[in-house]
Amino acid sequence: MISVEEFGPLAVITYDRKERRNALSIAAMKALTGIAEDYQHRVDITCIVLAGSPQAFSAGVDLKDPERWSLDDKGLDERRYISATGTRMCKAWEELPQLTIAAVEGLNVGGGIALTLACDWRVMADNAFLYVPEVQIGIPLVWNTVPRLVNIVGASRAKQIMLLGEKMDGATARDWGLADWLAPAGETVARAKALAEQVLRSPPHVVKMSKQSVNAFANALNHASTFMDVDQAMVCGQSAEARQARAFFK
Repeated sequence: MISVEEFGPLAVITYDRKERRNALSIAAMKALTGIAEDYQHRVDITCIVLAGSPQAFSAGVDLKDPERWSLDDKGLDERRYISATGTRMCKAWEELPQLTIAAVEGLNVGGGIALTLACDWRVMADNAFLYVPEVQIGIPLVWNTVPRLVNIVGASRAKQIMLLGEKMDGATARDWGLADWLAPAGETVARAKALAEQVLRSPPHVVKMSKQSVNAFANALNHASTFMDVDQAMVCGQSAEARQARAFFK
């Protein structure tokens, strides 16, 4: 599911589930969280590239994952813990000391976008597209993603992305700031590695402290504004309207 390559101070991590268009199951999110937690302690690594499969970075949360959706027999604490798996994943990636670059091929949907927004930079294939369908399946955008999205595109565009549910092509994603660079299809990892190599010319401690300084300011209020977003999603997601919307979306 996850492969790791290291080139000196650069790590390339590839998530390829080989099914469900790289949808994020609970097992996949736990694995991605564990990888990030492992690299928290790697002082010898300065940059990390995170890639999906050639067909998709991720189709978002796996709507057919029973571990995620079959929660009726579980207590509230356990349901809340399971529902916050994606939050913990994004937090682990956002808090990495290394510079992180997401390489996006094919489609990237919902929770996959949340994960790439937790990275520092995004390289997107010029034929790839983004799609945030959460509201259309009856839940708000969660995993502390809303402030990250607003930081990048502004309040009005964040509402457009969330409420209209329209697919966004690479050119628009770059214009709006959701993609920092476009690359020809199949070349996003190479472009991300080239950017990392450019960063690696600088002393590693300065790279990491610079990232820390920017994030300390940019993310200062993120938790305060979204600390209950998973609870909101649980309330919304248990409604009859949301169940019907999910069934239709599948």
